[in-house]
Amino acid sequence: MDLIKIAEQAFATEVKNFPVFKAGDTITITYRIKEENKERLQKFRGVCIQRKGTGVTQTFTVRKISNGIGVERIFPLTSPFIENIELNKVGKVRRARIFYLRKLTGKKARIKEKKMALIVEEHTAQE
Repeated sequence: MDLIKIAEQAFATEVKNFPVFKAGDTITITYRIKEENKERLQKFRGVCIQRKGTGVTQTFTVRKISNGIGVERIFPLTSPFIENIELNKVGKVRRARIFYLRKLTGKKARIKEKKMALIVEEHTAQE
């Protein structure tokens, strides 16, 4: 078991600071794509339906609807091709893996947004 950890540490890339997200959150992943000798950035926006694994092997699955067809993509969290992850909405779900979304269509497939309380500090001029 120690040899596996040593190998993972040897091939580990720099860890980027991504926002904390979980299943049910809507996120946008900016992904670098290589086509022959060109590189371009592509955004993939969808609902995270699961996070899996630990450490270097951690992955997350994102699902979106494109032209009426469900598209799922699995991203390794430590991938060097991920430029940025943006958290768009925080979803309110009760499960860590929401595979039941695959069977739902239309308005039933929506996830409620978690209400976040904004704390506003008022600064008053004291004389």
